[in-house]
Formats: sequence, C-alpha cells, structure tokens
Amino acid sequence: MDSTAAYAIELRDIVKRFPGVVANDGVNLSVRSGTIHAIVGENGAGKSTLMKTLYGAHQPDEGMILVNGEPQRFRSPRDAIALGIGMVFQHFMLARNFTVWENIVLGQEPRRRGRLDISGAKRSLDELGQRYGLDVRPDDLIADLGVGEKQRCEILKVLYRGAKILILDEPTAVLVPQEVDELFASLRELVAAGSTVIFISHKLDEVLRHADAITVIRAGKTVGEISDPHSVTARDLAEMMVGSQLPTPETRTSTVTTHRALEVRELTVAPEPGSIKDRVAKVSFEVHRGEILGIAGVEGNGQSELVAAIMGLEDSVGTVLVDGLDINRLSTMQRKARGIGYIPEDRQQNGLALELPLWENAALGHQHSEPYAKGRWMNRSGARQRTREIVRRFDVRTPSIDVPAFALSGGNQQKLVVGREMMSEPKVLLASHPTRGVDVGAQAVIWDILRDARSAGLATLLISADLEELIGLSDRLLVMLRGQIVAELDPATVTPAMLGSYMTGVH
Repeated sequence: MDSTAAYAIELRDIVKRFPGVVANDGVNLSVRSGTIHAIVGENGAGKSTLMKTLYGAHQPDEGMILVNGEPQRFRSPRDAIALGIGMVFQHFMLARNFTVWENIVLGQEPRRRGRLDISGAKRSLDELGQRYGLDVRPDDLIADLGVGEKQRCEILKVLYRGAKILILDEPTAVLVPQEVDELFASLRELVAAGSTVIFISHKLDEVLRHADAITVIRAGKTVGEISDPHSVTARDLAEMMVGSQLPTPETRTSTVTTHRALEVRELTVAPEPGSIKDRVAKVSFEVHRGEILGIAGVEGNGQSELVAAIMGLEDSVGTVLVDGLDINRLSTMQRKARGIGYIPEDRQQNGLALELPLWENAALGHQHSEPYAKGRWMNRSGARQRTREIVRRFDVRTPSIDVPAFALSGGNQQKLVVGREMMSEPKVLLASHPTRGVDVGAQAVIWDILRDARSAGLATLLISADLEELIGLSDRLLVMLRGQIVAELDPATVTPAMLGSYMTGVH
C-alpha cells in the first residue's frame, strides 16, 4: 500500500443519533485512495450506520465528510452515487419479482434509438461478470436465487453504475474460501485501476489477509486505526472489538446417541420452471439425538431447497421422519408442532417481521401454542413474559421488548430468532447459517447455545458458509453438489481447503 496516497474518504468526528441511542459518537475514518480498507466491530458498534452516512442514506448530526479532499453533504444516496460511491448492503435491496438484468440496470437502463436496449444490458452484465468472476444468469428471477447469487447481483449492480469507491457490508458471508480469494483478486484489479474499497467484515482472518488498513469501532467510537495489518493478530482485533479473546467453534466430547431423531429418505425437489435438473435429487441421511450434522456446499447447490423441503416450505417427494413418524404430508405449522425448530438463512426476510415489536416477533411460528396462545386467542401477557425470558437467557441487547425488530443490530436480531426456536424445545433443529453477519461476541453466544442443546440431546442439521464453523461444530459432515450428497467427511481430519475442494467439485 502506498502510504503517501491521498485520502479518498475522510470522516471527521461523525455523530449520528437515533431515538434513545447514539449510534456514532465522534467516529473518525481515513481511507487512502487505491486501497482496500476494512472496518470491524461488534454488531451495534456503529459500522453500518457510519457507512450509510457516507452513502447518503442518512445525514450526520455532527461532523464532516470529505471525498477526495473536498467537503461534501449528501442529501440522499443519489448525491453519493453521483460522486462515484456505491454501497452493497448486508441485507439485499433487490426487487424479488424482477430478473437479474432488470435489477442491475434499474434506474440506469441503456437506450438504443429511444428504446430499452435489452441485449446491450445483458451484454454489459456478461462482460462485468466475466471480468470480476461474478457469474450470474441474466434472465433468472431474483425470487428464485440463493443468497450467494443475490450477493453477486448486488455487487454487479454497484459496478454497473461505475462506482469508484465501493462500500461492501459483509461481502463474503456466503462464499467458500476459493470464492473469497477470487472476489478479493477482483477487488485488487479494481484497486489497481484506481478504485477504493471499504468493506465491513466479522471474519477477522479474512480482514488480516486482504485489507491494506483496518479501522476498529466499538460502542460508536473509533478505538483502533491499523495501517499495517501484519502488525496485529485476529486475537488482537477481537480484544479491541469486544474486550475478550476470539472464540472458537470447537465441540466437546461426543454426545451422539443411536436414536434417529430425523431421517430423510430419497428426498427430491423438482426442477425450476424451464429446467430439467432436480434441485434436490434423492438425498438420504439421518441425524441422531445429541448430534450436529453439518452440510457444506457452495450457495445454489440445493442446501436451501433441502431445508425448505424438510420444513414444508418447498414441495417434495420422498420421506421425512421425525422420531419415526412421516411428516412429509404435513403443513409447516404441523411440522413445528411435531418438534422441528427452524433458523432461516435470512433473518430479515424469513425470520422476522421488522416493523413489529419484539414480543410479537417472538411468537412467530408459535402463535398457536403456549405460552403465546390461550385456547384460540393470543395470550399477550404470556407472549411478553416469554420474550423477556428469551432476551435474558440469550443475551438479546434491547432497551425494551416493545421496540420494533428493525431497531436491533443484526446480531441481536439473530439471537432473538435463535432464542425463539430454542425456547420451544424442539426435537430437531434446522439451522441455516445461524451466525451469518454477526460479530464474534454474538457468534460465541450462538455456538454455546448449539453446543449446550447438543449435549441435552437435540438433533441439529447445520447449514453454514463458514467452513471453520462447520468443521468445529459438526459431528459429521456431508457435502452437497448439484443437488446431491457427494461426500461424507470426518470433521476431525478435514481442513477448510479440502472441504472447499469437495464443495466446488475439484476433489
């Protein structure tokens, strides 16, 4: 990194207040041109708020923004985009009922002879995808895509608009190690051409490997500015972030029993319209009481559809047994009543009603059972008391159970979802990316919850893009590729690189 390069971005003494909270309390950030700059901190530390201020999504109450040395005041993202600033949010901003190409060009549609140039739009998209290793299918509907494909669309949307300063919020949360390396290689090409990249991440090893400089934010303040990432370790960063050592997802002594809590036999999910290949093809496995079975796979290889089929959210053929009883003809609500807990991969889209207060969110999916219900009617006092228990037991940091879910940081939203499912005392837990986008503190809490539940006899099916998490928590590992189980691996001997090679079909 060129330490003499001018600053592309300077944020000086930024203060941003919301009702009841000061999200940024005099934050400073300096990012040199032509570098990759990482921002780390706990959920709720103020990272995303700071970046949204830079992007013009809201205005600071105090402080100054400088872009390429010039003071700026953004009234909206349009002003930031006009200056070449683009942001990819952690939670996607895509129109579900539009295709990939329609989303990417939306608002900047190419014209030819006064008409929409569809072929030109798709050609530009293909060129961008090939150049930066972000392959997508232009005519796919966003609603049919996996999380990883949606992430690629968001990045392409920013690049299509010609952004020279890119803000990426958790850009690698859904990528395997090889894909992470490919993404950062692409970002290096952008930087070499004069662009500047700012990315938020909770993956500290990734930050140390790829960032040119690091800013650490804690409780709304800048607590560390590291110009040489080689001078610190992941443990040093974790201590600056949360005041404690970096947790590890290692399991304790085996608690696996011979009792088969979940059995899946020849489960198949039909092809998408226009395709002939099953999204899940005759998948069979079992999960025992006291066991965590991990399933690894690159996004889009059938893991999401598998979990949805077991949960009754996707039509399927085959057999799904819980404690020996076939549930594959039951509704999702009936399956939950038979003992299946569910942590969805996207908490905001599938796990929470963001506008509703926490106590109503705590009842979602359980509103017909005690203590949330009394007979046919909702039991408000019972729901509120149970929510207080979830907040206390699962360390959900909130001023009140009456605040809307959107007021919580991502990590606290996730702990609420996990707590809601665990308090229902399921026999089987389907956990899809349970620590995606949460900080090391919240991550450690969720790991402890899963380990303790395992020791108490819970059977858990774990889907995760975090290979260290999969290897550390799982008793067995299966690999999915193109809708099929292609390998069973021993977590005691497999490495992330080896697991990644199975996931991508190299091995």
